Amino acid sequence: MDGAQQLKEVVPLLTRLIDRITPEQYDAPTPCTTFTVAGVLEHMVAGATAYAPVFRGEAAPAGPDLEGDVRVRWRSAMADLLSAVHADGAQERTVQAPFGEVPGAVFARFVAFDGLVHGWDLARATGQEYAPREELVAAVDSFARQALAPQMRDGDTFKNETEAGEAATPMERLAAFSGRAL
Repeated sequence: MDGAQQLKEVVPLLTRLIDRITPEQYDAPTPCTTFTVAGVLEHMVAGATAYAPVFRGEAAPAGPDLEGDVRVRWRSAMADLLSAVHADGAQERTVQAPFGEVPGAVFARFVAFDGLVHGWDLARATGQEYAPREELVAAVDSFARQALAPQMRDGDTFKNETEAGEAATPMERLAAFSGRAL
């Protein structure tokens, strides 16, 4: 399963979660300790807004639009990102990722990893069920364990892996691998 396919599956999972988030939950803390619920959403909007043009071979904009409900802006940003990831040449194009230049196909997998884990963050913070397909989690986990370079564990991009425990689900193990405390 390539990164574009992974994103095509991750975005609807996230959409279902985000549709059930209320504005009263925006200030709730998340397992991604630097972000509240609204902060995770804004982070994802900013990322999608910056990355969509890059996948199309265009310059990234100065920043995302910060006006209006973040859930509405999230939907628009994700629709644009999905379109861009599936655009002609997007997977073959070399893109400038936050951690250096990589093929679009590789970066799409990083974006899927980020989205899948942030979905877990949002679900935990808002008391929602989150059950991505095991095959999706396995594919993202396999990629992440191969691709996550030690220098990316800087405490900002990713924290050090935490202990998941024997009873952890595959999604919880992936979250722990990304540095989340369970």
